Amino acid sequence: MSADQLTFLASGSCHFGDAGCGFPAPGLNEFDFKPIFTIGSFYFNKPMLLSMIVAVLVVVFFWAAFAKPRLVPGKMQLVAEIGYDFVKRSIVLETIGKKGEKYVPMLVSMFFFIWLMNIMSIIPFAQFPVTAAIAFPAGLAGVVWITYMGLTFKKHGFVGGLKNLCWPSGIPGWVMFILVPIEFFSNIFVRPFTLAVRAFANMFAGHLLIVMFSIASWYLLSPTLGALYGSASFVVAVALTAFELLVQFLQAYIFVMLASSYIAGALEEAH
Repeated sequence: MSADQLTFLASGSCHFGDAGCGFPAPGLNEFDFKPIFTIGSFYFNKPMLLSMIVAVLVVVFFWAAFAKPRLVPGKMQLVAEIGYDFVKRSIVLETIGKKGEKYVPMLVSMFFFIWLMNIMSIIPFAQFPVTAAIAFPAGLAGVVWITYMGLTFKKHGFVGGLKNLCWPSGIPGWVMFILVPIEFFSNIFVRPFTLAVRAFANMFAGHLLIVMFSIASWYLLSPTLGALYGSASFVVAVALTAFELLVQFLQAYIFVMLASSYIAGALEEAH
């Protein structure tokens, strides 16, 4: 929440019906964070800190779980194996097949990194989904795009790679002059854009809705009829938070599934 909204909640004196007391509606200020510190033109803010914490958590967890693997796994190793096998079997092997084995570590890391960044929105004191800052899903989409392009041209060569990207098989030649530019634009520009925006937009909208109904719950709390509205707003905020838990998981799943499908397309003779 912004500083003004935190002050509003802490004051406890501004409610619906009070003279001169307006509703502090959330907006883009929810996604604008003051730098924690700056070094020249570089600044370090809260989303950066949260992303680093998440990265450390993912690395430390899997490192600790598999540092000394046992035939009969302990609790931490068991949880790590379940998570690893879920991504491997349910996403990577289902989408890419056996050729996807070598990409499992990257995609498992990406899945849990995105998922935990999303979960930050419901963690006390964090309370912000890192992927709601467009730079983070854009960076991850960039990694997927570079992998996709690199594998395409490595597998097929320059001419074959362009054919793989732009020349669908089984299509009559007379429509190719329309279809080739569309395929080129779609595979090279639209795919990374939509991959980033999908993760960003869902977390952005979900966070904004939860903040709005949370603030409204307090603002509408009054001895008048507003108490009924405040209670309803609180119920909606709780329901949205529960729904957001599902969305947070699904966005990580969809991101990695699409990344796997792009890799699969790069490895196939025809897309």
